[in-house]
Amino acid sequence: MSNSQESSVGAEWCLEHSYSELPTLFHQKAMPVAVKDPRLVVFNHRFAERLGLAMDPPVKVFAGNELPAGARPIAQAYAGHQFGHFTTLGDGRAILLGEQLAPDGRRWDIQLKGAGRTAFSRGGDGRAALGPMLREYIISEAMHGLGIPTTRSLAVVATGEDVRRQDILPGAVLTRVASSHIRVGTFEWAAANRDQSALRALADYTIRRHFPALATLENPYQFLLGAVVGRQAALVAQWQCVGFIHGVMNTDNMAISGETIDYGPCAFMDGYDPATVFSSIDHRGRYAYGNQPRIAQWNLARLAEALLPLLHEDEEKAIEVGTLQIESFGDLFEREWLGRMRAKLGLFAEEAGDRALIEALLEWMRESRADFTHTFRELSRSETARILLESQQDWQQQWHARLGRQEQSLAEAEALMLASNPACIPRNYRVEEALAAASDMGDLSVMEELLEVLGNPYDVRWDDSEYRLPPAPGAGVYQTFCGT
Repeated sequence: MSNSQESSVGAEWCLEHSYSELPTLFHQKAMPVAVKDPRLVVFNHRFAERLGLAMDPPVKVFAGNELPAGARPIAQAYAGHQFGHFTTLGDGRAILLGEQLAPDGRRWDIQLKGAGRTAFSRGGDGRAALGPMLREYIISEAMHGLGIPTTRSLAVVATGEDVRRQDILPGAVLTRVASSHIRVGTFEWAAANRDQSALRALADYTIRRHFPALATLENPYQFLLGAVVGRQAALVAQWQCVGFIHGVMNTDNMAISGETIDYGPCAFMDGYDPATVFSSIDHRGRYAYGNQPRIAQWNLARLAEALLPLLHEDEEKAIEVGTLQIESFGDLFEREWLGRMRAKLGLFAEEAGDRALIEALLEWMRESRADFTHTFRELSRSETARILLESQQDWQQQWHARLGRQEQSLAEAEALMLASNPACIPRNYRVEEALAAASDMGDLSVMEELLEVLGNPYDVRWDDSEYRLPPAPGAGVYQTFCGT
């Protein structure tokens, strides 16, 4: 965190622009629109050092008022299925400055979100409000702390200008960092334009950037689809095992890299219920917690459709290849989810009855509306597990018998559980407290303390912390809104 004065001393921008070498179908030049009175709200010093940007934050750069050395800003074009309906999209308020080459050789997209209108704004103002940008900062950094692949947040700058939504809100620009911003919707865009050469160029570029080992294979595009399916199965399994609900799993919000992207109406579940929905616009529960694996597979089927011309020259065989890869999602997800749920219960090896044991616990949690995070963390500590399961003696006996059949000791099982069940998540009411303090009162201390906790959520220091506490009974239904 910092409110330091602007200085570019020590800045080591090393920007490249490999995405810009793709056909112009996929991007257009776009300049950030300068803002009135930029003021640094938060800066991620530790991550900046990893990027090779060991510096005092250059506020004008992160506001879009100046460009860093070597920048060639663009807005990316893509399409997407939004709530199941296809539409053409693109970066309507985000501008990619370039790709930073970090000291460790990794390539990172540096993107300004809320930087002004682009060719894809479709009547929007291209701006963002301070609250949603701070919210993305908190949630994305919390996801990183949980060990879940995610875009990262580098800085939030207040613009000194208002944005008009349902209310008039203070404006802000978020600097978002990602392995790339290539989406399922990017491939859909190429397919919708019936430009097979552009589609092939995009697929080849994606392989070089994210899956280089596939480049030498006879038909790398089949394996590309399979690799993306595998990464998404693993990602969604991780979401499910911490109670994370993305809220708007449109195909333009699914990154090919396998990172969580676009933190709009997302939140973490409190009381366990697969039907939980937080988004104010998801009236039918399409993106409810329990639907996320199915929706991920549906989205991947749209990717397979876009890739059909590359999967095989014969359309029927291409469909067979694509179908086979998409159908593999279920087994891949099941393996990832079961493995992580076993760890949450201290189980090292596999037994045939494990799924039934897990489902029985989840059903009890659903019926009793037990808090998802709190319950698993309590099970991780033997002194509290007995109290928690006092009314579930049969299940407790089955679990203890299962633990007793493995080679590892109970102490080793407890250590595994503590490492697999976070003590703290970004509780919705805690996030709102931090946002209210920062946005309404200019007090960043609440957010700073929350981020410190969320940076290491498995630490036993937090087991007796107030940050562990679920919301008060009767606190009401939490609802999130798109930040557009």
